[in-house]
Amino acid sequence: MTKKLNGLGRRVLTFPAVHPCESISPSTLLISLIDIAHDICTYKSEFFSTNKRNALKAIRQVRNLLIFLEELRVESVDIPGSLVISLSELHLTFQRIRYLLEDCTREGARLWMLTKSDRVSNQLRLFIRAIGTALDVLPLAAIDVSSEVKELVELVMRQARKAIFETDPDDKRVLNDVIRILGRFEDGIRPDKSAVKRVLDYLGITKWSQCNQEVKFLDSEITIEYLNVDKRSELALLSSLMGFLSYCKCIMFDLVDNEASQQVSKKCGNNMLGGLTPDDFRCPISLEIMKDPVTLSTGHTYDRASILKWFRAGNSTCPKTGERLQSKELLVNLVLKRIIQDWSVDNGVSIAEESGHKNRDITRTVLAGSLAAEGAMKLLANFISNRLLEGTSEEKNKAAYEVRLLTKSSIFNRSCLVEVGCIPSLLKLLSSKDSSTQENAIAALLNLSKHCQSKSMVVESGGLDFIVDMLKKGLKVEARQHAAATLFYIASIEEYRKLIGENPEAIPALVDMVRDGTDRSKKNALVAIFGLLMHSGNHWRVLAAGAVPLLLNLLTSSDREELITDSLAVLATLAEKLDGTIAILHHGALDMIIKILDSCTSRAGKEYCVSLLLALCINGGANVVALLVKSPSLMGSLYSLLSQGSSRASKKASALIRILHEFYERHSSDSTTPVLPQDRSVHVW
Repeated sequence: MTKKLNGLGRRVLTFPAVHPCESISPSTLLISLIDIAHDICTYKSEFFSTNKRNALKAIRQVRNLLIFLEELRVESVDIPGSLVISLSELHLTFQRIRYLLEDCTREGARLWMLTKSDRVSNQLRLFIRAIGTALDVLPLAAIDVSSEVKELVELVMRQARKAIFETDPDDKRVLNDVIRILGRFEDGIRPDKSAVKRVLDYLGITKWSQCNQEVKFLDSEITIEYLNVDKRSELALLSSLMGFLSYCKCIMFDLVDNEASQQVSKKCGNNMLGGLTPDDFRCPISLEIMKDPVTLSTGHTYDRASILKWFRAGNSTCPKTGERLQSKELLVNLVLKRIIQDWSVDNGVSIAEESGHKNRDITRTVLAGSLAAEGAMKLLANFISNRLLEGTSEEKNKAAYEVRLLTKSSIFNRSCLVEVGCIPSLLKLLSSKDSSTQENAIAALLNLSKHCQSKSMVVESGGLDFIVDMLKKGLKVEARQHAAATLFYIASIEEYRKLIGENPEAIPALVDMVRDGTDRSKKNALVAIFGLLMHSGNHWRVLAAGAVPLLLNLLTSSDREELITDSLAVLATLAEKLDGTIAILHHGALDMIIKILDSCTSRAGKEYCVSLLLALCINGGANVVALLVKSPSLMGSLYSLLSQGSSRASKKASALIRILHEFYERHSSDSTTPVLPQDRSVHVW
């Protein structure tokens, strides 16, 4: 239905209605107006968690006008101008009413809409009065409709002028309950379960998945609000509500029912993607796939960087329509952004992943956001810790899953759960025979391992052996790849890099994952190996595990740019030492590396290629240089990096060019002096 598509990417309680253009024909305007009115009337059967009476009152007024609109005929040549003006104003107001009703019935935004009950009732009052204003210019006497219909229009006009929309008393009562619960969180006191249940029942939040949907919505609103540096007026309230619902999700619901909803969501996502092509994801200005799509008040979407550049150039119009903008406010189109990311992953396009990393700044989550959110999380952390220690198998699994979700993008949540001692309990769950429990426990540990204090707790609790065992014998491939990523974060500390390397099964298991794993598994294993190579003692272990031929094979067999880049990074590190250089040269890799340097589109990939070639020259001596100078394309690629590469890539390219020039000079003079002095030292990184 049309109404379900209008809000994609639109922030709740914003109404980006578009005024009909002046050249639109009266018949087209009327047809569109009737369509919107029908959309509005269908909301009568929807569930309104708040403002139900006011919403139904507004729908009733639109339904009465729909009778008039369906009887109205505008085929005549002599259409009064005031009729077109009236219909245009009604069209604008009906769009706004539809947006508001969409928000009132939106799943996932029920608690937020409860806190906005006063604003919603006031908006409905303003919109209904706007209908009355639009009808004031309607030339009713000159319109050929029945007298009964004219009387109905006059009734709507009178009611619109006197419209009273007050906040529902039940909404006020439940909102006061929420405020009292938040107050108890601020005081560090657990709220009464029956009071919490009354709020959830009133809002129709009866399942874990519905509560989780509310949490996700609030999280996205917090992200948007945080980006609005000038205002941020709603951050504390949003954080408090998110803390409340996170508490409810863990404590009030014993069953996680998200599997069915995930299937529905996946099906909907596939259907949505099925009707779209890459051209739909391109910015109308730059014609590039959008990284950060934002929508203007005209309803058209652009990449943020492109539209900001348009504005900085002195333009104040919509690039597509030429319409002058009343506001330059940019609404983040989260739905389109997710669709582009899904499409990018499905099609092996790296742009989505790059933009995702760029925008994944969670430093704001060092603090809870409000006293209520802080109190709720501390109470919740203690509850989860007890469940992990004393709960049934099902309760422990759910607790691990909740830790996994809570720690995904919140630094504060990680610190709370680490402080109450969740790590030893999660490590014990890695020995579970249940694949779901294993996966949730290692995924939770992965998120917690990003916290500064957690790494030492994992190691001191004997966790390295558990994680390596999971890496080798995890029941699900997802659990094994999470284990590899966990080792990467623990390996950020030099002492632990050494300990991991000394485990005789760790590095061989990672190399096995590079050979046999999925693309995501390979990625995690490669970054873990790269981290472990920062300890010089692990260098020979990686070579002994047979990494070099696997990495070289990956360079030619993989079509995933990030895997090629990561493989080059590991090879470049191995080539820093003589035994690594010998192993790489033994497999005749020079021509392959030069070809990748020529064809690679990733700046990081090119940099690692140059690092690798430079290290091979330094450790391989004149024989390697002699082979490189025969390449007709190498010099062109290196000079290109001098001007287009990063500063590090440029320095390495310059060093390699210098070595190649030395060879030319010495070769041309038939000098017997070694091409490269034995004591020459060049830092690759």
